[in-house]
Amino acid sequence: MPNNQLSGAKRAKNDEFYTQYKDIEKEINSYLDFDPDTFRDKVVFLPCDDPEWSNFTKYFAQNFEKFGMKKLISTSYAPNSRQVNMISQPTLFEIESPQYDKIKTKVNGKIFTLSHDISGDNYINVNDLQWDYLVGDGDFRSTEVCNLRDQADIIITNPPFSLFREFLSWIMEAEKQLLIIGNMNAITYKEVFPLIQNDRLWLGATANGSDMVFAVPQGATVSPSDREKAARLGYEGNYTRLGNSCWFTNLDHGRRHQPLVLMTMADNQRFSRHKEIKNLGYRKYDNYDAIEVPFTDAIPSDYGEVMGVPISFLSKYNPDQFEILGATQRGCHEAVPDHKKYDEYIEMKPNGEPTGSSGGKTNENANLTGNDGRKNYFINENGHVIQSAYQRIFIRHRRRSK
Repeated sequence: MPNNQLSGAKRAKNDEFYTQYKDIEKEINSYLDFDPDTFRDKVVFLPCDDPEWSNFTKYFAQNFEKFGMKKLISTSYAPNSRQVNMISQPTLFEIESPQYDKIKTKVNGKIFTLSHDISGDNYINVNDLQWDYLVGDGDFRSTEVCNLRDQADIIITNPPFSLFREFLSWIMEAEKQLLIIGNMNAITYKEVFPLIQNDRLWLGATANGSDMVFAVPQGATVSPSDREKAARLGYEGNYTRLGNSCWFTNLDHGRRHQPLVLMTMADNQRFSRHKEIKNLGYRKYDNYDAIEVPFTDAIPSDYGEVMGVPISFLSKYNPDQFEILGATQRGCHEAVPDHKKYDEYIEMKPNGEPTGSSGGKTNENANLTGNDGRKNYFINENGHVIQSAYQRIFIRHRRRSK
C-alpha cells in the first residue's frame, strides 16, 4: 500500500521534500562505479529544485570538475505558485545579491547555472554558481523550462509526488536520461510499467522500497509518526520519513546486472525459509497460466514458464536473467492474457459477511483458489472460492542460447 505521507502529499499537494546529501551521494556513486564517465561532458538539469536549499545543486556543484561535467542547470518554483501555504522567506544570499527583487522573489522561479570559474581560483565549484530570476514561475511544463530540458543530457531531481506521472512523461517525450525519486507503487502506473517492461526505465541502485528521510519547509504538515521515525534515524526538526521510496532511472548501474542466486523448485519446497512455499508449494493462478511466487528469493531456478512475482522483484531484476512479460495492471498483460472473469462472484469479508461488491472488481488480478481466512474473498453460486494476490509482475527466465 502507498505510504500515508505520500498519499497526503497527493491530497494536499505538499510536494516539498528535500533529499538528503548522503542519499544522493550513495546513489550517484553506484553509477560512477559502473561508468566513471557517466557525467563527463554532460549538461545536467535539476528542475523542480530549490537551488539555495537543494542538496542536488550542492552535490553536483561541489563535484563539477571531478565528474567532468559540461554545465549544471538548476531551477526552482516560485513560492506564490505553490499550492500549499508554507512559510517562505528569501535567503540572505538572495537578499544581498544585486539582482534581488522583492516582487520577483515571490512570483518568479530562479535559475542557477554553473559552467566555468568566475571566482578566479581556477577551480569550478559551488562558489561559481550564477543565478537570476526566471521569466516565469519555474513550472516544469512552461516553455521556458522545456527549453532548458531540451538543452540537457541528464535530468535529476526529486519531482512533485502529485505530478510524478506527468513529470516522467515530460522527460521521456524529450528522450533524456534521468534519475528521479518516486514511490515504489508508481511501478504499477499504466504510464510507467510499459517503460519498465520495454527496458526504457528501471529502478536505481539504492533505497528501493526502503525508508528515506527528507527535509521539509517550515510549516509543512508532517504526521507525528513520520516525524518520530525520522528522529529515530537521526534527523530531528523539519524532517519526515517516507516509506516505499525509490529511484527511477535509465542510467545503467552495476547492481542491475548482478544475477539472482536461486534454488530449484524442489529445493525451495524443501529448504525455503518461507512457510508458504514449504507448506503449499507453487500454486497456479485461477485465471492466468502462471504460478504464484510470493517472494523474490523463492523464484525457482529451473522453472521455464511464466511466474507472477511481487513488484519488489524489480529491485533485484537483472535483464540478462529474466524477461518481463506483463503485470496484473489492466492493459499491461497482453502477453499473459487472463482467461477467466469473476462478474458472477460476490465479495465476502473474512467473517463471511457480503461486502455488497461483485467479483468484477477482481477481474485481471492474480487470483488463487481458496481462502486463507485473513482477507476478503470471492465466491460464486457453486461455492468456488478465490482470493486476489497483491499486484504481480509476470516474468520468465531468459532462454539460454545453445
